[in-house]
Amino acid sequence: MTSDATRIDWIGNSCRLLQETAAEYRQTKPFEGLTIGTGIHLEPKTVALLATLRAGGARLVCTGNLNSTQPATVDYLRAQGMTVFATQTTDPVAHHQSLEAVVAEKPDLLLDNGGDLFAIALERPYANLLGGTEETTSGRTRLLPLRDRLAMPILVINDSPIKQFAENRHAVGQSLFESYMRFTNRSTNGKRVTVFGYGACGKGTAACFRNAYSQVSVVDIDPVTVLEAHLDGFLTPLRDDAIRSADVLITVTGHPDIVTANDLPLIRHGAILLNGGHFPNEIDVAAFLTHPDVLSIDRYQADSIETLHMSDGRAIHILGGGHMANLAGPRPLGNSVESMDLGFTLQVRCLERVAKRGVGPEACIVPVPADIDAMVASAYLDLAR
Repeated sequence: MTSDATRIDWIGNSCRLLQETAAEYRQTKPFEGLTIGTGIHLEPKTVALLATLRAGGARLVCTGNLNSTQPATVDYLRAQGMTVFATQTTDPVAHHQSLEAVVAEKPDLLLDNGGDLFAIALERPYANLLGGTEETTSGRTRLLPLRDRLAMPILVINDSPIKQFAENRHAVGQSLFESYMRFTNRSTNGKRVTVFGYGACGKGTAACFRNAYSQVSVVDIDPVTVLEAHLDGFLTPLRDDAIRSADVLITVTGHPDIVTANDLPLIRHGAILLNGGHFPNEIDVAAFLTHPDVLSIDRYQADSIETLHMSDGRAIHILGGGHMANLAGPRPLGNSVESMDLGFTLQVRCLERVAKRGVGPEACIVPVPADIDAMVASAYLDLAR
């Protein structure tokens, strides 16, 4: 006897740690009577996360992130009775309206990805918000100056060492390499690749392209970090030289305006640009597209590739409109199942800690508690043995 299984089923059955946690939560119900608002990429792996929270008794109100919402995932979640406001959009205004709709439900806990939900909740405060989690470096950077005003427990998943090595270093590197291949179907052998940012994501990205026989250069604003890249065996030319030489330019910094229209004269003919950062502002795509030296643009819509033809004869290619490449374009898969199983288990355990009042306002924009890291690591190893 056979059944018609879906990719969502495949992912859910592969998230063994979340499955084990959900089984526990069906008994303990740590979120009974609470509403959790989420603003995180809506793709199959997120279903496993949300199902675990629901197993713990939570009511869920959900939206996604800009350009990464997958309609099949939304349909599935709605069929499961979850409230989902997300649409598949690249329009920041429409996306912000979805975020506002989540906060309007006055959730008790927020699971944020980029600081969007907490920023709105700060503008429109309500009494029952206990705190929650933030997934990314970008979100931490955004929320850190607001710490005194937020004054509630917000645990930063990205600051967990597990998140740093399992997802950022290993999985982001793999998925950006896979995304480059998926978008372009071009080789990496002998290509000159410039990686902007040598944090955990940049380390993984640089390593994956080097392992695929590319010549990799690293650019970072921190001289100590550049020294690390140099001692790791990567080229570390000056920024302008790194741009001029690159066949592929990849941004993974968590900061805006890394490659701008001012850099356009430096970019070589045939170069490919892609972004791995959370927000679509590391490459200033809008300024590229409207630059007076751009004579015409070829848009390969099905493949989410734009080719800019310059007045001097150069052609420059942008992948995914500058959005996070591993969740953009044709058949976006995102990071590996195992890495997200770990990261999402950190999420649910941190939300459980906040729900049980195990942390107070002093834990505002702080890393995952060490005992949660140890618990999740041990559980994963037990399943792997």
